[in-house]
Amino acid sequence: MSRKQRRMWLVVLAGLGLGTATALTLTAFQDNLVFFLAPSDIATKNPGPDRAFRLGGLVEAGSLQREQTADGRPEARFRVTDGPVTVPVSYVGVLPDLFREGQGVVTLGKLGLDGQFRASEVLARHDETYMPPEVADALKRSGHWDPSKGAAPPAASWNTLTPGQPAAPERSGG
Repeated sequence: MSRKQRRMWLVVLAGLGLGTATALTLTAFQDNLVFFLAPSDIATKNPGPDRAFRLGGLVEAGSLQREQTADGRPEARFRVTDGPVTVPVSYVGVLPDLFREGQGVVTLGKLGLDGQFRASEVLARHDETYMPPEVADALKRSGHWDPSKGAAPPAASWNTLTPGQPAAPERSGG
């Protein structure tokens, strides 16, 4: 083998190794990349059942049901909404202390073929003034909140809002 041929094989093998490493890295990132979707986004984009993503919105008032699985673990079923669209969610595990109906929530999981979102993790909002950025974006996109016209509408009113119309002002307790 001549010196030129050895150099050529060395370049080919190095390129092959670099290409393999790049492909493996991109595959690992793709498996760990998690997208955020609001219920309205799910209705339009229809993510596949094998794709993990974050579902964010408001826990619909009156939708929380607590049960026990056959092996005694706590199971919660509730609906997450962004106003126009609602997605049923099931979660096996202990819910965060701040989890409440009418409050913002972000869940991590997969959408089943039956339309049920099976959450592996549930994150509740931090305090009464906190709103996850994803939830705020979903409210803005759906027309339920215009930040230039004031604070976000109270979470309990999200299911009754008509896009494009301002929410009724909150009454202050006195």
